[in-house]
Amino acid sequence: MGLLDKIKQLYIGYSKVSYNGKKYGVTRIDFNQGKSFKVYAEELGGTDFISLNYYVTSSSEKLKPCEMPNEKVVHFLNNFKVLND
Repeated sequence: MGLLDKIKQLYIGYSKVSYNGKKYGVTRIDFNQGKSFKVYAEELGGTDFISLNYYVTSSSEKLKPCEMPNEKVVHFLNNFKVLND
């Protein structure tokens, strides 16, 4: 499953996920008819956060982490679980 598929597993707007045994509040906003995405996740009761933009062009897809390593964002996207509470 690609990164775009993982992003689309997040609800548009606000939701909660589990990641590394902790709960995160996540906001997903879609732009440009689903060609651009902003994701911001913040550890609930903690200090960790994940912030990224993702762009889909006619020739490629680009992940742009916001002031953090690419690996941290990819690990989050590949390992979060959406919570239904």
